[in-house]
Amino acid sequence: MTQRSGFKIKSMGQYDVIILTQKEYINPLQKDEYIQNVLFEDELVQNALEYHNLKVKRLAWDDPDFNWSTTKYVLFRATWDYYHRFSEFSQWLTQISNQTTLLNSEAIIRWNIDKHYLFDLHRNGIHVAETYFIEQGASTTLKALHHQLGWKETVLKPCISGGARHTYKLNSDNLKSHESIFKKLIASEGMMLQPFQYNIVEKGEISMMVFNGEFTHAILKIAKTGDFRVQDDFGGTVHNYSPTKEEIDYAENCVKTCSELPMYARVDIFEDNDGKIALAELELIEPELWFRNYPEAAHVLANAINKKIK
Repeated sequence: MTQRSGFKIKSMGQYDVIILTQKEYINPLQKDEYIQNVLFEDELVQNALEYHNLKVKRLAWDDPDFNWSTTKYVLFRATWDYYHRFSEFSQWLTQISNQTTLLNSEAIIRWNIDKHYLFDLHRNGIHVAETYFIEQGASTTLKALHHQLGWKETVLKPCISGGARHTYKLNSDNLKSHESIFKKLIASEGMMLQPFQYNIVEKGEISMMVFNGEFTHAILKIAKTGDFRVQDDFGGTVHNYSPTKEEIDYAENCVKTCSELPMYARVDIFEDNDGKIALAELELIEPELWFRNYPEAAHVLANAINKKIK
């Protein structure tokens, strides 16, 4: 089938939904706890979709042999290598968006890839983590930035990233030692600087799962002693969490503020240094959604997708 630029090729309808993962999670020979979680959660989602008599298949996003025009919808799940292969992933997004319908959409995925989206949410009334963006090619230094902003302790990270890649905690004692890596990074990508948030270390970060605008469940991530990164890759721990009504309202409002309502979202929030609920990140591409902690959420997602298909 020939793809023509500017035209969307209609699905031939062989599948209703393709669940996207990365090739390492397709028939892995070794299954550690991490991979077992990926497989189990994808199974929960697939079973929930098949409950509605939908035809579902699970594939790596870069599968070279699959004809993407044969599925009605494509659902992003564990495509967690995309930011290491960003150029290839971006080209692939353009290609398949002309052949099928993406969940979430190509437009909202591209908006969400770059953390400049925090600007848009802030303009729409969402209280976000205080952030200073340093654009690619800037000639400034970390020392100059800290003097300009008056921040004593900060966190530096890329605008396009995941898994705490190139995320550094900075202060007057280590600024000099990080200048060389900062210079190298800023030459090739945009970066962002934020004041260090002490309550993330003291109280943790809350992840709120929202499907089609409806909150389902939350988890609390706590960094290991002596670290500030809450990801389990760095020893962080995960706990079930019962959010307040204020936190639920904040998460749902954050999602509804987007230019279109996402089918799925993870709203990462924390208590900022002023004691206010603040947004750390809004994850709309391939967030871990912790279905294993609340399997019913897979049915909430499947119900919403089924209504969209029908």
